[in-house]
Amino acid sequence: MAANVTSQAVKKESVRVAQGLEITAWKWMRYSGLLLIPLAWIHVALQDVIVGVHAIDITYVEMRWRLIGWRIFDFLLLAFAFAHGMNGLRQVLFDFVSGENARRRLSWTLLILWLVISLIGAVAIIGGVAIPEN
Repeated sequence: MAANVTSQAVKKESVRVAQGLEITAWKWMRYSGLLLIPLAWIHVALQDVIVGVHAIDITYVEMRWRLIGWRIFDFLLLAFAFAHGMNGLRQVLFDFVSGENARRRLSWTLLILWLVISLIGAVAIIGGVAIPEN
């Protein structure tokens, strides 16, 4: 006697995921990874294939950064790559840190470090001083 699976009612239950730092970090790791793929490949295609590393000098950077779009692109590449790396570092360090309070302090320390260094990068890339003409 075979059970008729199609006639049985399947009870669906919704699963609630607690919102917090861990789920946010998990989501950010996925989002930053997805955003890094086109950013990094556009960067590689432009800098290494189209322009060529041999042709990149301060004049090329100054010409490229005249457009705010390229500055924003470079900042996004920096910020997402750095955030992705810092989140990976946080996960690795969690293997060595077991206390909940220590993990929380570590997470906040890395977040603040990421914000400070990203802000320095934003100032350097987006709000940097214009390069004087020779």
